[in-house]
Amino acid sequence: MSTPAELVEWLNAVSQGDRAAFERLYGATRAKLYGVVLRILRRHDLADEVMQEVYLKIWSSAGQFNPGLASPITWMVTIARNRAIDLVRKRSEVSIEEEPEAMDVAADLPNPLARRELAEDVRRLMGCIERLEPERQSLVLLAYRNGWSREQLAAKLDKPVNTIKTWLRRSLLEIRECLGS
Repeated sequence: MSTPAELVEWLNAVSQGDRAAFERLYGATRAKLYGVVLRILRRHDLADEVMQEVYLKIWSSAGQFNPGLASPITWMVTIARNRAIDLVRKRSEVSIEEEPEAMDVAADLPNPLARRELAEDVRRLMGCIERLEPERQSLVLLAYRNGWSREQLAAKLDKPVNTIKTWLRRSLLEIRECLGS
């Protein structure tokens, strides 16, 4: 099993176009990422297709990875999860809220250092969420921690769905800006 430091090193090398580092990164992470994708898609042929897109994205975006924001495996799992969910959305009219398995994908934490990194990431995220207005804090937590749909939030707050969508978007932009600083 590769260490997070090795993964960071390989991602840095990949960002410079190092194919050997990309092969090492692929070898160290493919089983984990394939498991994430297959769990969401439940079809090997679709998972294979998405895995190609995932590694193309990792190749082209390696320079954007910031070890101060997330561990390398968390960053790559997020790319894989998002690509798989995008395919689920494209292939059916089923709402993501109706596919709870897609929301349950969790990264394995192989060692105490990875758990500590994740805890620090969560602490930073919660600090940024706490800067939001109380109503927006609740909205973000209900949506992204509890998995409430926009429709459920709109009903609870007695607001139009488009208003909820706008509030969520603005809140996420504020959080992103806070995390970036």
